Amino acid sequence: MITIRPARGDYDLAAVRDLCWAYRDILLERTTDLPGLVDHYYATPIYQKLMDDLPGKHIPPDGEIFVATEGDDIIACGMTHRIDAETCEIKRVYVTPEGRGKGIARHLCKDAMTWAKAAGYKRFVLDTMVRLPEAMALYEGMGFTRAAPYHDLPKAFIDLVVFYEHPL
Repeated sequence: MITIRPARGDYDLAAVRDLCWAYRDILLERTTDLPGLVDHYYATPIYQKLMDDLPGKHIPPDGEIFVATEGDDIIACGMTHRIDAETCEIKRVYVTPEGRGKGIARHLCKDAMTWAKAAGYKRFVLDTMVRLPEAMALYEGMGFTRAAPYHDLPKAFIDLVVFYEHPL
């Protein structure tokens, strides 16, 4: 049975960190011809600090870290945070290879959106890379629409990153 819940405690955060590093590894695999892309967003020292600082900005009332569990195993994560008073962003949605194909990412996103709406946000945003077509299909299948960038993006990467939004 799959359960989606907020991450709590050291065990959960350690598992989330591992999942986030696995997410970064996928980005590296999909962009071997563009090493600057991952280095720009996920340079090892900067990413390590982000992981060390978890939960950081992803705590109520402004954000939340979600995990999906199957039995005792944490097999997916995603984290939200405040962009502005009306906008919440989800980051680092990742499902382990063993958990894929079960609708976990969709349920995790839906639960995160429900949380964001209850927290008073009006808009839910995210970005993903064109090299992650499965993510694009998920978000578009959930009714997200393409949006203008909501953060600065180097000109060299403008065609590689897709921004989405969904009203809450």
